Amino acid sequence: MKIGIVSDTHDNLELVEKAIDFFEDEDCEKVIHCGDVVSPFTAELFDADFEFHCVRGNNDGEWNLKSVVEEFGTFYNNVAELEIDDLEIAFYHGTGEEIVEGLVEKDYDFVFRGHTHRKKVSEKSSTIELNPGGIRLPDQEEEFHVAVLHTESREFEFHRIKA
Repeated sequence: MKIGIVSDTHDNLELVEKAIDFFEDEDCEKVIHCGDVVSPFTAELFDADFEFHCVRGNNDGEWNLKSVVEEFGTFYNNVAELEIDDLEIAFYHGTGEEIVEGLVEKDYDFVFRGHTHRKKVSEKSSTIELNPGGIRLPDQEEEFHVAVLHTESREFEFHRIKA
């Protein structure tokens, strides 16, 4: 199975639409958003041809974001845990580094996170921490990326999404 991972889309509708098209073209069965979708009108775009999971980010304050996502997917308020194809996966926006560190120290296979808008992969014990990145911030050179995890092989790759 392929899982799409995305974060920090911040209402950039053009990049969100291209990311969704990419996930559908890649036949991702699930997409995990690590927070900062921001507005319900952006979240609605994720009502697509995959199972959608989203965790609240520090900019996801819109009062009805949760109810909009729950019309077609699953919304988690803080830290989420999923078991997919015998993989234990946690995901969290990443606002508190101490929470990220605590998740990585547990026995998860993967911890997905966002918040920094920078791609990251690190491994501690048997846990892989993965940040797909996010939309480019003014002081950053890194462009918008998403990631795809192949659950059978446990391999993943980053993909740049161009505006």
